[in-house]
Amino acid sequence: MTQKLVIIGAGMASGRVIETLVETAPDVFDITLFNAEPRGNYNRIMLSPVLSGEKSYEDIVTHGDDWYAQHRVTCRFGEHVVKIDPERKVVEGQNGPVSYDKLVIATGSAPFIIPVPGKDLPSVITYRDLDDTNAMIETAEKGGTAVVIGGGLLGLEAAAGLAERGMAVTVVHLMGHLMERQLDEAAGYLLRKDLEKRGITIRTQASTKAIIGKDRAEAVVLESGENPVCRSGGHGCRHPPRDAAGDGCGP
Repeated sequence: MTQKLVIIGAGMASGRVIETLVETAPDVFDITLFNAEPRGNYNRIMLSPVLSGEKSYEDIVTHGDDWYAQHRVTCRFGEHVVKIDPERKVVEGQNGPVSYDKLVIATGSAPFIIPVPGKDLPSVITYRDLDDTNAMIETAEKGGTAVVIGGGLLGLEAAAGLAERGMAVTVVHLMGHLMERQLDEAAGYLLRKDLEKRGITIRTQASTKAIIGKDRAEAVVLESGENPVCRSGGHGCRHPPRDAAGDGCGP
C-alpha cells in the first residue's frame, strides 16, 4: 500500500532523501514537496560562484521540473506551510491541506542578523538562498560601496563576489582575525592580505553599533563611532554618510 509522504523544504538534505527513496523504494511513497522558495533543489554551496558571475543558476540546479515530474513528486513550490496538525496528520499549506502518513521537516537554518538598530532597513541583505544572491547581484549592478558584517566563510564569499562585480567592499569583523573558527591568527593574517590584494578593505576588532538610513540602509556605524567606508576622512572618520549609498561622507 502506498504511503503519503510530505516533505517540507526542498534543500539539499531533502533532495538526497527523495533520490534515495525513488532509487530504493520507487512505489512505496506518494511524495508531496513543499518549498517556500518558488523553485526546487539547487546546490546552495555553489551560490558564491553565481554571485561572482562564474556560474548561472541553471548551472547549479540539482533537480529540475522534469526530474520531479519523472518521479511523480507533487511540487508545492512558492508556498509556505502555515500549520502542522500531528493529531490529524495534516500539513496546512497556503493553498490548502495535505494529509500524510510520514512527515519530513527539512527547512534548514535561518540566517542570523545581528540585533542592532537599522537591521530591518531595505537593502540589508542576508546570504542564504538564490533570492538573496539575486538581490546582491541587482545591487552590484548599480555600483557603489558595500559593507559586509562578518568575516566568516559566507561573509568573505559575499565580499569576494561583490568585489568581482565592481563594488568597493569593506568587511567588518568583530574578532581579531578572519575565520577565527577555522584558522589560527597566522593563517587569518595571510587570508586578510590576499583579500586586500583584491581591493577588499578588512576591519577586524570592529563591533557594529547601528545601521543607519532613511528609506534604505545608508551606512554602518561602529561602536567606536566610525563610519568604516568614509572616503574623505579615512578609516577613522566619524562623519555621517553624504549620499544614499554611503559612498563618501560629509560633515
